[in-house]
Amino acid sequence: MSEHELPLSNVLPSDQRRIVPATVTVRLQPEEKRLTLTRPKTVRQLLDALGLAEETALVARDGQLLTPDRRIWPNDDLLVRKVASSG
Repeated sequence: MSEHELPLSNVLPSDQRRIVPATVTVRLQPEEKRLTLTRPKTVRQLLDALGLAEETALVARDGQLLTPDRRIWPNDDLLVRKVASSG
């Protein structure tokens, strides 16, 4: 057995496996709500899930703004800041 192979005793039969969906944590501002969501694949899908239009919110990960086409990874901690223009 190579170092990358698992011993068969660590593998569950398919009827005993449980698939846990990947999630992301979202801090929604200005409400200061914290949400845990099943991971969307892109920022655009995240905004759709939150019911927000792309032009009404900024999304950041680790202080860096993300465009709508950017991928979201499992366990990401994201900031979604609703923005409004005044004029």
